[in-house]
Amino acid sequence: MIRIAIVDDHALVRAGLRQYLGEQVDFRIVAECASAREVMDVVRQELADVILLDINMPGQSGVDALQAIKARAPQLAVLILSSFPEEHYATTLLRQGAAGYLAKDCEPEEIVKAIRTVALGRRYITAGVAERLAADLAGPGQKAPHELLSEREFQVFLRLAKGETIGHMAESMSLSVKTVSTYRTRVMEKMVLASNSDLTYYALKNGLIQ
Repeated sequence: MIRIAIVDDHALVRAGLRQYLGEQVDFRIVAECASAREVMDVVRQELADVILLDINMPGQSGVDALQAIKARAPQLAVLILSSFPEEHYATTLLRQGAAGYLAKDCEPEEIVKAIRTVALGRRYITAGVAERLAADLAGPGQKAPHELLSEREFQVFLRLAKGETIGHMAESMSLSVKTVSTYRTRVMEKMVLASNSDLTYYALKNGLIQ
């Protein structure tokens, strides 16, 4: 039996997933979480084998949640199910420890296949993601600017793009203001941008935030 926790801030999405996945004889839905904070209780209690995680949530994002989950339970399979197309986030989040990435407009059967795959300790890679991973081997010149960021830099980039202040970031990420400011500087340099407004424009233009 594969124990699954569904993490999505939309009740309708959770209900739909619960109904469909519950029809699978080898699946058991052990938790439904509306926020990234709630899922950490599931992780601490070791209730789930697979976390089905949305990216775009209020408060702590799915990107932050992925890091927190992997820090607490490195072997726990986290399957990203997002409204963002896979070309926007997939390769970045796979590098950060996600076991797989699916867009919400995928076929329901693919979600089932992906859950069974990651529950076995394997990665679930779609054909599109495989192509992007292969393209990465060509070198950094083939990557989008945000794909050049480290894990921490990517987190800071998304938070800045959403309008979060450096002070708030420092508190929520348990870092000093100086450290966050350093990350911001690195982000600006790597992406060749000059202001937070530029970051927001880039993120909106590339579909990284809504």
